[in-house]
This record gives sequence, C-alpha cells and structure tokens, in this order.
Amino acid sequence: MTAAMGEATEVDVVVIGLGPGGEYAANKLASAGLRVVGVEKHLVGGECPFYGCIPSKLWIRGSDLVGEARRADALAGPTTITPDWGRVAHRIRDEATNDWTDDNHVQGLVDAGVTVVRGHARLDGPGRVVVEGPDAGVYAAARGVVLNSGTEPAELPIDGLADTPYWTNREVFKMEQVPASIAVIGGGPIGCELAQALRRFGAEVTVLEVADRLMTVEEPESSELVTRLFLEEGIDVRTGVRIDRVDHADDRFTLTVDGEELVADRLLVAAGRRPNLAGVGLETLGLDPEARRVETDERMRAGERLWAVGDITGHGAFTHVSMYQAAVAVRDLLGEDGPWADYRAVSRVTFTDPEVGSVGMTEQQARDAGLTVTTAVSDLPQSSRGWLHAAGNDGLVKLVCDADRGILVGATSVGPSGGEVLSMLATAVHAEVPVATLRTMHFAYPTFHRAVEVALKALG
Repeated sequence: MTAAMGEATEVDVVVIGLGPGGEYAANKLASAGLRVVGVEKHLVGGECPFYGCIPSKLWIRGSDLVGEARRADALAGPTTITPDWGRVAHRIRDEATNDWTDDNHVQGLVDAGVTVVRGHARLDGPGRVVVEGPDAGVYAAARGVVLNSGTEPAELPIDGLADTPYWTNREVFKMEQVPASIAVIGGGPIGCELAQALRRFGAEVTVLEVADRLMTVEEPESSELVTRLFLEEGIDVRTGVRIDRVDHADDRFTLTVDGEELVADRLLVAAGRRPNLAGVGLETLGLDPEARRVETDERMRAGERLWAVGDITGHGAFTHVSMYQAAVAVRDLLGEDGPWADYRAVSRVTFTDPEVGSVGMTEQQARDAGLTVTTAVSDLPQSSRGWLHAAGNDGLVKLVCDADRGILVGATSVGPSGGEVLSMLATAVHAEVPVATLRTMHFAYPTFHRAVEVALKALG
C-alpha cells in the first residue's frame, strides 16, 4: 500500500508510533484481519528495547552480581571480582539490540499483516494521516488512528548545557567503557538505576537532584533508605541543588552547582521526558497541540476516530501501561466489550539494589484525596527471610489503607525481591481485597513476603 502525496490510500487503522503500545496495537489489529499501517520515524519497538527497559536491566543484572560478590565475604568467605564492562556492552549490543537495528520488530509486524511505513506522521483531520519522509504518503483510516508518539528526553534550561556533548539514555547505552567519573542530573528511577550500576563498575558518581530527595514520586521511607545505601557505596548524593551552568572543555565537564564547581569526565542527563506532541496535528481534531498530555476516556478515545496510548496519556511512562492501554484500544476498535482502563492499581519498580516497588497511592496522595488514612511499615531485616538473608537485606514494606473501607489503596515493597513481592500487594489494591481477608492468609515461611503480614498486623 503506497500513496502519492495528496492521494489517500484507504485502510482501516493507522498507528502512529510503533513503541511497545503502538507495536502491540498494530499487531493485534492486523491479526484480526484489519488493514493496518504503522508509521515510525525512529526504531520500530521504541525506547524500551533499545534505549530503556531492556538494556538498563542488562546493566543492572551485571551490577547486582557485582554487589552480591562484594557481600559474600561476610557470609561465605573471601571473594574478589573484577568488573568487566565489556561483557555488559556485548550483551546490550549483540544480544538485546542487534546493534540497534529493528529488523526483528519490523518482521514481526509484517508477518502479522502490518504495512510498516518510515517517516513523520501527522493528523490531518479525523481518520486522515499525512506521512512525510522516506515513505511519504496520505492515508484515510476508516476506523481511526491510534496515536502512540511517545516521549523524548527533556531539554533542561541550564546555561551552556545545550552546547555540550552530554549523554541521555540514547547515548549512555552505547557506552563502550565506563568513564572514570560521571555526574548524573536527575535522581528519579532512571538516574538512580544507572548511577548505582556505573558506581559498581568503577566510576566515581555524583547524583544531582533539584528536589529535596531522591525518587520524589516514592514514599519518603524509600528515598531515605536508597539514599543511605548510595552513600555507603560511595555515590555522592546531592539533593536540593541549583545547577547554574554546564561547560565542556578538554574532554571534561564543569558544572556550577550552588556556586561551586563540579568536574566530571561525562555527564548523564536523566531528569524527565517530554511528550512528542508537537507537529502531530492535534489541532486538526480540535485538541490542544501545546498540551503536556492527551486526555483519553476509559476506552482510550482521545477525539473523533482517535485513540491515544502510552506515555503521552500521562498515566505513567511504563511499557506495561502502554501495552495495557493498547489492549483496551484494540478491544474498542474491534467492537468488543471491556474491561476498560482502570488506573487505581498501576504498579512500578525501580530496579536499584534493593528494588523499590510500589502500587497505587502513596500516603500523601491518599491524604490529599481526602481519605481516612492509616499506614504501617515493617522492616525487612527484622523479617524471617531478611534475618536469614543478612548481607544485602535492606528493605521495608509500607501499606496505605483507606480506613473507612478497610482496603489497601497503596503499598510499597523495598528489598532484594521488592518488585516480586509487590505482585501480591498489587492484587490486593486492584481487587480491593479487604484488609480483614488479607490478615487471614497463609504467608509462607521463611519468605520476604512475610513482611507484608507484619505490616498488616501493625495497621491496627
């Protein structure tokens, strides 16, 4: 299916942006027999497999092994390890990203019946899409358009920064060797994960965060624990800072932070992302092109014959949310029944060591929502498995309860298996399992998840 500019090719659905959500939607719709065009101007598959989730977790797997080896002395005897970044770089380049080519992703869509088009797509009214670039053309989508244009690293308004060769997530994952020193701007999930991994592979790391603590979207208890462990590992953590200027000369960066100079070999900017909404033609459907997010209903409908999924909807920049939303949009496009979108129990994990998993509301969010809140925190090292685990057993479980309804509305699980323990808490929040029922459960001994039982008893 090709079209000259101005001549519209008729299809059923056009998917703009083939990141995880768009790729999923295109595949499922084509597999259902619809005529589907998928448009992507970068790599099919999006950030996750090439510059996000997958390469970062390969980093972190190696980093965790380094951390465990260094703990072995206390429990198993003297152990030495010489971290070799080349092994991580090999896995990222050759096993995960295929040297940053998307052939496998494209082939999967083609096999499902999707026509993959390269270029920049913009809306031109309901159901109409204009593609500019290598595969220029115009498409008229009888059923509509799925918009999954994603995000890109935010450009920070710091004097001098734009004129320097700083790294974002796109450059850092192509790193062939670990720098002697690196400054990381941003103490959120990405910044914290990569800072710890870089430190364990030998870099001197400074984390700069303008807020008053790391991981500001998480519970204060989580931030305090991770900060303490970072400091113990030799990471220089500076919060509540003002970054006045960045310069680059003689292959080194100089950052002016709170009036003082900080020098590092490399600079990683991991301080948020901005939605790719400029130039996608939202105004042609009566939507605000300057908006920071695309508003959607429970069926992921954003406008006339327009569905939106992924980061641009503002419900969390997570692959699992994007694919969840894509499944909702697919059901609606195929005329199927729900279930429709529900964000009460969105879960997330920051893969530091220890992992920080959370679901639903934080304590502050629950109080801001006007709920009658009770909370409880249990200390992982004091749990049965935590005591046995010993070295590297730092962690906690925090529960946020709506006392009027007797259900959990949020929870946090920090620990060596924090993201896995979170699954039972996510079920409890999603299904609104009464706290009274949770207290009657059997909690296998000795496990990390027994810390949940302790916290439940402490709710009162």
